[in-house]
Parts: sequence; C-alpha cells; structure tokens
Amino acid sequence: MTRRVKEPALKKLSKLSIAGYGAGDAANNLAFTTATMFLLVYYTDVAGISAAAAGTLLLVVRIFDAFADVFAGRLVDRTYSKRFGKFRPFIMFGSIPLLLLSVATFSVPQLGETGTLLYAYVTYAALGLAYSLVNIPYGSLAGAMTQDPGDRAKLGSARMVGALLVGSALGIFVAPLIKPGADLQSTFTTITLAFVVIGAALYFFTVLTAKERVHRSVPNVSFKQSMDTLKTNRPLLMLCLSSFLFLTGYMALSSVQLYYLRDVLGRLDLYPVLAIVQLVMTLALAPLMPRLVRKLGKKNVYIVAGALSMVGGIIVFLAPSSMVWVGFSGLVVSLMGVMAVNIVVWALEADTVEYGEWKTGVRTEGITYALFSFTRKTGQAVGGALAAYCLAVGGYKSGVAQSADALQGIQFAAGALPAIMTILAIGVMAKYKLTDVLHAQIVGEIKARRSAGDSGTQNPTGVSTLRQPVAKHGNPT
Repeated sequence: MTRRVKEPALKKLSKLSIAGYGAGDAANNLAFTTATMFLLVYYTDVAGISAAAAGTLLLVVRIFDAFADVFAGRLVDRTYSKRFGKFRPFIMFGSIPLLLLSVATFSVPQLGETGTLLYAYVTYAALGLAYSLVNIPYGSLAGAMTQDPGDRAKLGSARMVGALLVGSALGIFVAPLIKPGADLQSTFTTITLAFVVIGAALYFFTVLTAKERVHRSVPNVSFKQSMDTLKTNRPLLMLCLSSFLFLTGYMALSSVQLYYLRDVLGRLDLYPVLAIVQLVMTLALAPLMPRLVRKLGKKNVYIVAGALSMVGGIIVFLAPSSMVWVGFSGLVVSLMGVMAVNIVVWALEADTVEYGEWKTGVRTEGITYALFSFTRKTGQAVGGALAAYCLAVGGYKSGVAQSADALQGIQFAAGALPAIMTILAIGVMAKYKLTDVLHAQIVGEIKARRSAGDSGTQNPTGVSTLRQPVAKHGNPT
C-alpha cells in the first residue's frame, strides 16, 4: 500500500505582500488611468484631432492592444526563471519602457493632420504593447501567490486601492486643470515625466514583495496545452463575455466623465470631489469585500454590484442638467458598483486558473489571464470608441458652448450606454457555474492529485480521475 504524501498548506499572505501587489496596480494606472481619463480630451483639445478620428484611433489601437495581450500571455507561459519565477522578470524589465512610452503618447507634435494622427497611432499602440507585457504577468501573479479565496479577495482589494489612489490623485489635482486657455501640453509633459520616477519605485516594490508560492508541475507551457486550457474552460469564457459587456459600458462612462461634469452639469469643480468620494468608497469597500465574498460568494457580489452600477447609469441619463446633485449622485452610485465589480472580478479570474488546471492537468495563468484581459481590452476599445462617436454624432466642438444635441450625446454615453451594457453583463453572469463551493472542491482535488503523484500513484496522463465528488455538485462544463 502506497502512503499518500500530503501537500503542505500555504500560509496566509502577509500584509507586506498584499500591499506590494497593490503597489503594482498603482504603477500600472499611472499609465493606464491617465490614458483612459485624459487621452480623448488630450487628442481633441490639445493635439487637435477630431472626435470621430480620435474615436476610430481608440477603437483600432485598443483592439490591437487586446491581441497584444494574447501574445504576452503566450510569452509568459513559455518563460520561467528559477531565480525570479514566471512573472516578476516582465515587471522588472518592462516597467521603465512602459512609463517612458506614456510620456511619448502625451507629447504629440504638430506634423500636419496626417503626421499628427500617424504619430498618435504609433505611440499609443507602442504604449499598449508595453502595457500588455507588464500587466499580463502582473495580473497572472495573483493566482500564483495564493489559492485562498479570502486572500485573493484581499489582493483584488489591494489592486483596486492602488488603482483608485492614482485615479483619485488625477481627479483631484489634474482634472481641474483641463479648462479652456490652459497650457495643457506642459501639464501633461510634467505629469508623465514625474510618473516615470514614481512608477519605477512602485513596480520594484512589487517585485521585491509579491512572490509566487503556488506549486506548478509544468513551468513551461506549450501552445497546445494553452489552447487545451482555453477550449475546456467554460467558466473563463463566460467571465470574459460578461467582462467585455461590463467594460464596454464602464469605458464609455470613463471616457466622457469629464465632459459630463464640465459641459452637461457645468461643474468641472466637482471632478476632484468625485475623485475624493471614489477614494473614500474604495477604502471602505476594500476591507469589507473579503467579508462580503465569504457571506454571499463572488458571483453574487458581482451581480449585486452590477445592478447598483446600472441604477446609477439610469440616474445619470435621466437627470436634467439643472439638477446637478441628482446627476452627480448618479455618478457616485454607478462608480460604487463599478468599484465593487472591479475588486471581485480579479478573484473570479484567478478561480478559472484552477478550473483549467483541474480539466487539463496543466496550470496556465498566462494565457488564462491573457484571454480575460483580451476581452476586457476589446470592451474598453468598443466603449471608448462608442463614447467618442456619441460626441461626434451630437456635434461636439472643442472650446465652445455645446449644443443641446452634443449634451444629449454626452449624457447618453455617460448613463444610458453603461446601464444597457451592464444589464447584458449581469444576464451572462447569472448563468456562471463556478461557485466558491465548487472552486474549493476543485482545489482540494488538485491537491489530492499532486499528493498521488508524489507517492507514485498518479495516472499516466497526469489528469485527475477523482472527478466524481466534484461532479455531484454540478460540473460547470
């Protein structure tokens, strides 16, 4: 009789590791959030690119970014360093080029209509590729740090706090500067150069503190193994579709949020107030989210938060411009739902890594996160483009008082479009089968499989034959 070898349980993550992981997303968003919040405004009001041309640019480049994520995911799966692991080398060596390309993106020279547009396409595409080569490893790292649902929720909260700290700083200190007559080029040049220094420090803090601890039997994953994981991972595909729909709506709101406050409500001074409110809500949600996850489960938290965001979008769309505080309250409600979804969605994605390992016997964080990020980037591309097209259809013109049609276009992009897309996202998520209970059983079976392998009793394919206990509770395939 062969003795089973019990796999040692992983210790809970330290506060330093969790903080270090959050610092990485703060660094990511020095480039990412600056682009999502201000790039459309920069292109239309500083670089002199028309709203329609800017919308097409955002659509084309962000779809390119999505394919760059798949490339980065395969590169991650094929790479492994005995000293630094699978993910941290990309963060170490890709961070500085990423931050420098952010400077270049916000430094569009006047080269004539065609030259200016070409420069914008090239620099933004290069920024997207560099971001993929850092963000895909960063996002994949969470699943390799822990398999504990509570700790994964904490990592999701930490990255949300890191992102919101940056977003709040941009809203408080930068957004009020975006007004007619200001020297915006100098502003963006100074800010992005400062972010090179700050971002480098944050990235290297992540590298030093956020380390991989989850066992992997196959360090270098083949293309066939990656594709097998994707083909059999239905929960991942459903999560991707729901995230695509949700991100389409959220990116539309994010792209025109400044226009809504400045042009519809006539209160650009409320942008820093909104940023402070978002920061306070995030700091309140971050410690609360692990408890909500334990009580309700990640899927239910996602659905409830999405419904909250939908209600906020409806308020934004229906509120008359004269009712400033009603419209502003709608933004707050909508963004509260968005923040909760953005915290829990990363833990949901990490769960699908174990599902893929359970189905195929191979752990593929890179391509799993890459496909997830691909659909999110595609949603961001569509959402940003739709927002710009709403401006164009309404007849938005930079530097002048906007017509009623232009204001209606802004309001539709900020409220109605996010609400519609969120309803569709919730509908998909309602059919999602990978519950927390089922995930816990899958993790237990994976550990049993490894123990059997250590004791010499693993089956020749390396794939578990102990599936019946899990299937009793509903196989999500």
